[in-house]
Amino acid sequence: MSRPQVVAVADGSPAAGAGLLPGDTIVTIGGEAPRDIIAFQLLADEPDLEMEVDRGGLQLTMVVDKRAGQPLGVEVSSPLFDRVRTCDNHCEFCFIHQLPPNLRRSLYVKDDDYRLSFLYGNFTTLTRFTELDLERVVTEHLSPLYVSIHATDPEVRARMLRNRRGATSLRWLRALLDHGVEVHGQVVACPGVNDGAVLDDTLTGVLDRYPELASLAVVPLGVSRWSTEAAMRPHTAEEAARTVDCIEEWQGIFLGTLGRRLAFAADEYYLLAGRPFPEEAAYEGFALHEDGVGMARRLATQWEARGAEPADRGPASTRGGFFASVDGAPASGYRAPRVGGGAVATAVADGRPVGVVTGAYGAAVLAPLVAPLSDRRVRLVAVENRFFGGNIGVTGLLVGEDIATALAGQPEGHRYLLPDVCLSNGAFLDGTRPADLPRPVEIVPTDGAALRAALQAAPA
Repeated sequence: MSRPQVVAVADGSPAAGAGLLPGDTIVTIGGEAPRDIIAFQLLADEPDLEMEVDRGGLQLTMVVDKRAGQPLGVEVSSPLFDRVRTCDNHCEFCFIHQLPPNLRRSLYVKDDDYRLSFLYGNFTTLTRFTELDLERVVTEHLSPLYVSIHATDPEVRARMLRNRRGATSLRWLRALLDHGVEVHGQVVACPGVNDGAVLDDTLTGVLDRYPELASLAVVPLGVSRWSTEAAMRPHTAEEAARTVDCIEEWQGIFLGTLGRRLAFAADEYYLLAGRPFPEEAAYEGFALHEDGVGMARRLATQWEARGAEPADRGPASTRGGFFASVDGAPASGYRAPRVGGGAVATAVADGRPVGVVTGAYGAAVLAPLVAPLSDRRVRLVAVENRFFGGNIGVTGLLVGEDIATALAGQPEGHRYLLPDVCLSNGAFLDGTRPADLPRPVEIVPTDGAALRAALQAAPA
């Protein structure tokens, strides 16, 4: 088991007062070796801690003067100090299996760890979940969790996961709900596999067996050009329309029986089917915003709120699995800062023509919003995702290589706005950075209010 290494110490914190330094390795807290950041925080919540610390091979004992519940004031290098519980499913629709070679190693790690589900909103299939895990989740109130359901028919689910435990592992979902754990579900709908009649059966199963689910996102299969699974293909427009009809019919059933819609179709379905997006109230608080459910409607609502402040960038405004009170948890996944240093650059309008960089789906969403500004020389720069290919059109999966190709054909001297969702710690998925692009770009938060503010002073 590895140990938590300190990467930052807050000024004036109890940790700083005790002499803890970046680079120190924490061996024990109160005589116990924490196995993850959750246990770390529970131990660090105690008052007047005694800590064993390794500093370059020198063993130190530190006494930390603090109140119960007072933050220790450190950030550590990893959320898990024991081994990540990796996924032993072999799903033919898994996007990690569709990644091109030579990306950074962390992108190829398939986890099925309930702790990362709690901390970062990662989805778990529960095929590696155990009685001890259930006891810990309930005892330590590790809620909410995010569960990949895909199908409630045991045979269909086992076949999709290519894991016989997939047929029985949803018993843990029932157990979690029985103990009052908040759970958000997801169905990745694969054409001819678990859409159509199977999706209808899944929603019937949810109502019958898992009505306490907080929400259920139905998202379409993403197929990159690197996929080796012949049976996996994108939805047709007709299939997307049938999926929307199915979800909306079931929303009426859920409303009538449970008093809430529960299931939601991803925005991609509405775009592919050529359907208008539901009104804001239909998303019931945008609980699945980061799963691509309601992002378009939320962006339009922010855009139309003239004079509104840009959306909060903190955990509360994104996926509910972000557990903000885990003070030492390193920023990761959707919590990671988008640009280097953690600060998002604010675009400053200066009268030049503006190009808004976006993906294929983003262009479809932004086009009607930006259209009235076209006489002010505001345009969209829609970037084709050649890197992943297939039906991958979301802006968050654009890479520097494709953006560079698109910008190379754009005029010099114009302003170019790049949404921060393309970046993680200042880098694109292919490892390039905004400084590598052939035109200077301004990084703006990915929300309607921030984009509108950046365009307000575009020339007439």
